[in-house]
Amino acid sequence: MGLITSHLGVFGNGLLVSLELSASTFVLAGLLGLALACCRISPVLPLRVFGWAYVAVLRSVPLLVLLTLFVFGLPEIGMVYSLFWTAVTAMSLYWAAFFCEAIRSGVRAVPAGQIEAGRALGLSFGQVLRLIVLPQSFRSMIQPLASLLIAVTLNSSLASAVGVTQELTGQTQLLDQQYAQPLTTFGAAALCYIALTLTIGRLAALLERKLVVLR
Repeated sequence: MGLITSHLGVFGNGLLVSLELSASTFVLAGLLGLALACCRISPVLPLRVFGWAYVAVLRSVPLLVLLTLFVFGLPEIGMVYSLFWTAVTAMSLYWAAFFCEAIRSGVRAVPAGQIEAGRALGLSFGQVLRLIVLPQSFRSMIQPLASLLIAVTLNSSLASAVGVTQELTGQTQLLDQQYAQPLTTFGAAALCYIALTLTIGRLAALLERKLVVLR
């Protein structure tokens, strides 16, 4: 226990970097996923095909493989960025495919009659999405998006495998290499991840309950 208390700053800094990594990925993947979902439900065939192909391909590639490809492959073609943002880019592209499907499932929960009514009023495809579909579908997307945020947070630990040692798992590995106490160090890291996931789940439940009250 003394090892943990004497290195609280190390765990704190690692947790902060993990939160930054997860939050950046969540925002970028969410925006790209929203764009992909619009492509998948678009009346324009090439956009639908593109959206389908993106989701099919990215969901078929392990995240660690994609991270390795970006971190070690991009410099070979002259594209050099910081490890942090390279990892964020790779993870955002990967998780965008899953965000796309979560958003699309929420959109499909909106009654088709409301969409048809919007089109009958002369609203464009974009206006129907912005004014009718997305506000209603958001309620049904809260839990799927919360699950995705938990998955993003937990899988951010894979960034340590490609050199982002500042995040929580990377810092834990460095401590373990120094003190050879894996039960203590990784046990503390596990407790940090458990606390994060429970917090996300609790916040999602509160948000969902609030939207039901406001409905």
